[in-house]
Amino acid sequence: MVRTPLRILTVALVLLVAAGGGFYYYWNASSPRSTCESCHEIESSSALWAQSGHRDFLCKECHGTALSSGLHSLKEKGMMFVDHFTGGGPERIALDEEQVLEMTENCRRCHGTEYARWLSGGHSATYAAIFLNDRHNRAEQLNADCLRCHGMFYRGRIQDLVTPLSQKGPWTMAAAGQSNQPVIPCLTCHKIHREGSPAVPAEYAEPGKIFYSRRGSPSTVLFYDRYEKIHVQAPALPVLKLKENARDVKVSDDPRQRVCVQCHAPGAFHQAGTADDRTPRGVHEGLSCPACHESHSNESRQSCINCHPAISNCGLDVTKMNTTFLESRSPHNIHFVRCIDCHTKGIPPRRRPR
Repeated sequence: MVRTPLRILTVALVLLVAAGGGFYYYWNASSPRSTCESCHEIESSSALWAQSGHRDFLCKECHGTALSSGLHSLKEKGMMFVDHFTGGGPERIALDEEQVLEMTENCRRCHGTEYARWLSGGHSATYAAIFLNDRHNRAEQLNADCLRCHGMFYRGRIQDLVTPLSQKGPWTMAAAGQSNQPVIPCLTCHKIHREGSPAVPAEYAEPGKIFYSRRGSPSTVLFYDRYEKIHVQAPALPVLKLKENARDVKVSDDPRQRVCVQCHAPGAFHQAGTADDRTPRGVHEGLSCPACHESHSNESRQSCINCHPAISNCGLDVTKMNTTFLESRSPHNIHFVRCIDCHTKGIPPRRRPR
């Protein structure tokens, strides 16, 4: 016969496991308002989640559960629990780079098309591709500000990432594990917990409102500030003040462009074309970056035909003109090309239709 103390211990163990399993199920199946939000550290994030387009998703669908990734997630969630009661954790929770990359994989589950486009574009470049670029490193000294745009979630210093910090090289990754990681993941320009609302059908009963009711909200695009460790919504970013010598350059008022110029910015004196500035001038002055570049892939292959269905005012196919659209080594950069660059003897009068 089983002794009474052993029987009691067995029953107690079964009840403990059942209670733990029941609590685990309850926590993962219930609304975050009655679970995760009970922790004050998460309250602000939960409030934003409740207003966002992700409000119908439970926390576990993006953040996983205590057992979703085995010992890794158990340790991570366990340390959150310990930090909460010992006061060892931050008051404002911020994802580290490893967690950001895990979140990128979760983004991929629902946003497959956007992820595929991002993967095919320049913003999916790896640390090795950026920081071991021989041509760039010889032209410009590697410095801490490189991480402002390339590796903004990296918690280390530039000297912890690549060596040597000189213009002579040869350069190697000091943090070898970073080599194949993307420097500009989804959370660079997007925030999961943000104000917003799910898309709704257009008001087809009132055709005049269809266009405006289907316009995208600029609040979906943000910029992550590495130093402040916060996302700033596009409309809250400053409008670029740009000069071409003494002339003011017309800059698009599209809030999305304000995100682009955080990295594709001119030099300290705001002169057009300096540093990494690509703000359109010449025949394209006033256009926004997204007018030509697809948001996630940066693809511009179809951009010309969007405005020039067949021919230009000159009666020529614009895609065959001598610009960088046709040939990357062309002296006529598509961002800055002017009529006079090709019409060196003066702009001919516009042809009249016969």
